Amino acid sequence: MSDTQEEKYKKLKAIVETYLPDDVSVDAITLESNFTSELNINSANLVDIVLDVEDTFDIMLENDDMDGMLTVKDALQIIDKKMAEK
Repeated sequence: MSDTQEEKYKKLKAIVETYLPDDVSVDAITLESNFTSELNINSANLVDIVLDVEDTFDIMLENDDMDGMLTVKDALQIIDKKMAEK
């Protein structure tokens, strides 16, 4: 049984929340949020997010996938694609 989009979103949001800088509220996380420009997540933390996403969703992300993860919505689409390929 696969997670619903809402469940995936909640899981992703929980991962991202861990890496938010102090000046960004969890309420700022929306589907359209850009990880670096809007949520102020630096590239090192973005790598940590990718690793957590891989563990949480039991998928492997390639460099191309990481390059395409600009927004929360992008990340969810990549997660869906990878889960469908399993």
